[in-house]
Amino acid sequence: MINLYLSPSCTSCRKARVWFNSYGVPFEEHNILTQPMTAEDLKSILAKTENGTEDIISTRSKVFQKLNVDVDELTMNQLISLISEHPSLLRRPIIVDEKRMQIGFNEDEIRAFLPRSYRQAELRDVMSSGA
Repeated sequence: MINLYLSPSCTSCRKARVWFNSYGVPFEEHNILTQPMTAEDLKSILAKTENGTEDIISTRSKVFQKLNVDVDELTMNQLISLISEHPSLLRRPIIVDEKRMQIGFNEDEIRAFLPRSYRQAELRDVMSSGA
């Protein structure tokens, strides 16, 4: 199952929702402002990152600037607590399934979340039309 972590006012989040709906891809939507992420959710997401907190924390957000905190100095529990208190610290949308994760909306990268059979059919169509 694909989990889509978003906030309603986020343009990229709305694009991701529309994209999944237009391709008929089932997903579970989580509003991070009204349903804070669990410690397990955050640990699972961090485990899939390449650069740890750099990938998921929005250092340009007003909240981050106001807090003036060095996330690299925080323990895992402190980080989870901080994100729970200030969910707008997270970059979004965060799109996760069992194998993949994407932060932000990128139309090329989000295609990886299409079922393999759909991607293979698209590839066959492209190959046959290009021949």
